[in-house]
Amino acid sequence: MRRREFIGVLGGATIGWPVAGKAQRASKAAPRVGVLLYGTPNTDPNYGSFRRGMRDLGYVEGQTVLLEPRSAESKPDRLPALARELVASKPDLIYVLGGDVAPFVRSATSTIPIVMAVSNDPVQSGLVASLNRPGGNVTGVTFVSSDLAAKRLQFLRELAPQLARVAVLWNPDHVDPEYREIQIAGRSLNVQVQSLEVRSPADFEQAYQTALTLRAEALMPVSSRLLTLDRGGLIRFASDNKLLLASGWGPWAREGAILSYGPDLDDITWRSATHVDKILRGASPAELPVEQPTKFQLVINGKVAKRLGLTIPEKLIALADEVIE
Repeated sequence: MRRREFIGVLGGATIGWPVAGKAQRASKAAPRVGVLLYGTPNTDPNYGSFRRGMRDLGYVEGQTVLLEPRSAESKPDRLPALARELVASKPDLIYVLGGDVAPFVRSATSTIPIVMAVSNDPVQSGLVASLNRPGGNVTGVTFVSSDLAAKRLQFLRELAPQLARVAVLWNPDHVDPEYREIQIAGRSLNVQVQSLEVRSPADFEQAYQTALTLRAEALMPVSSRLLTLDRGGLIRFASDNKLLLASGWGPWAREGAILSYGPDLDDITWRSATHVDKILRGASPAELPVEQPTKFQLVINGKVAKRLGLTIPEKLIALADEVIE
C-alpha cells in the first residue's frame, strides 16, 4: 500500500562531456563548478539529485555550466589532496556532498564560494557561523532538522507500545543533535535510551554485542556516512535478533528497517542547486541562509511488522507516505 510514490533520482547517469573543441568554447563563458565527492558521480545518488536540480534551473552541462567532479572513490585519505587540487584549479564555485567532506574544502579556501549538502550540524561542526547568516564562503543545505529524532522514537513507540529499551548507534565524530534529542524524548516516553558509539567499521561488532547484553528491543542509528555504509549489516543484525530498527532515511525501511522518518533527500539535495544558481548570479554565500529540510517522509515496512507480530495502528497508516506490504 503506497500513500505517495517517492521517485529518487539515481546518480548512475553518465555525464555527457562535450568534445574538446566545444568544451573549450563553452568554458570561456560557462561558469566552472568544482565538485568533491566521497564516492564517485556514478555511485552517489545525491549527486544525481543535484544535477537534476541544475537542469531544472535551466543549466546545460558542458554548455552553460561546467561540472568538474573529483572523486575520492570511498578513500577518505584522498580528500585533503583532492580539495587542494580543486581549489588550485580556481573554479567559480565548489560544490561538496557530505559533512565529512566539506571541512577539507573549507580548510583549503576562504575565498572561493562553497555550497554544501551535509547530514550533520554545520554550525556545531564549524562550517558556518549560523544558519541564517553563514558569515563566510560556505552555505548550502543540511539534512538536520529539530525534533526529527524525537518524532521517530514517538512513531516507534506507537508501533510497539510496550517498547522499553532502545539502543542508539551513533558516531560522536559526526556532529549531530539526534542522540541528544532521542535521550530527551526517551525520558518523556519512559523509554530507556542506551548509547552505542561507533567511530569506525571495527566498532560495529562490539556495539552489536553490547546491544544484546543490554537486552535492547530496538535500534535507532543516527544517520552518518559510517552508519549508512553499514546499512546492510545493521539490517541483518536487527532481523536475525528480532529487533525493531528505525532510521531517518527512506532506503532503510525499504530494505528491511521497520520504519524510517526523515527528510526527503531528493528534495533537499535538489534545493542545494538553487544555492549554486544564486551565487553564480551574484549572491554572497555569507548572507545566503543554510536551508533545512521542509519535506519529511514516514515509510513503514508492513512486512517487517508482520514478521515481528506487530499490528500497524490506523493512525500511523494514515500518516505514512508509504506502507510496504
